[in-house]
Amino acid sequence: MTRKARIEQALSETLSPMHLEVTDESHMHNVPEGAESHFKVLVVSDAFSGEKRIGRHRRVNALLKPELDDGMHALAIHAWTPDEWFEKGGGQAPDSPQCMGGSKASA
Repeated sequence: MTRKARIEQALSETLSPMHLEVTDESHMHNVPEGAESHFKVLVVSDAFSGEKRIGRHRRVNALLKPELDDGMHALAIHAWTPDEWFEKGGGQAPDSPQCMGGSKASA
């Protein structure tokens, strides 16, 4: 099972999201091909209602601790309630910034 699939499974089983996007952004960084090291997550769930942003991020980080302990280097988290998602037009997560540590895109 790929790291992306494991991330999707961990978040789906625990947060029951109404929307989930997991994007492998490793190709944007100076890492070996197939590294599965940099990810962006957009998770929309009622489970985040009444929770501050830091609490949401801590929850997602805790759920994905096994991946972080096993070589996942970076995780961009966008954890929204359904209301927040609809306020944003049901759109997608913001673009990640350019890698400052040797992006392949700038090479």
